Amino acid sequence: MTYIIALPCVDVMDRACVDECPVDCIYEGERTLYIHPDECVDCGACEPVCPVEAIYYEDDLPEEWSVFESVNAEFFDDIGSPGGAQRLGPTGSDHPYVAGLPPQGE
Repeated sequence: MTYIIALPCVDVMDRACVDECPVDCIYEGERTLYIHPDECVDCGACEPVCPVEAIYYEDDLPEEWSVFESVNAEFFDDIGSPGGAQRLGPTGSDHPYVAGLPPQGE
């Protein structure tokens, strides 16, 4: 089990969760953040600090955002498990589903 970042983060990327994460498992895409499912230790520190309430425990992910479970996991298919987001830095890319979304907000 892991935490998942859903639609409210797209085009927001506040990064409060990144600062709070003790294991550095929240990676930066072009338009959203992603939690690495194998690096996350399920501590829950990220969830309460998210100002847009985009982070959910896997079992609590709202049905309308269920696609984000696979989006978060599949994002790491190409980059694997780098062992820390700070070491990797911004990826400059997103999962195709996120990349295809219309601009959020405004």
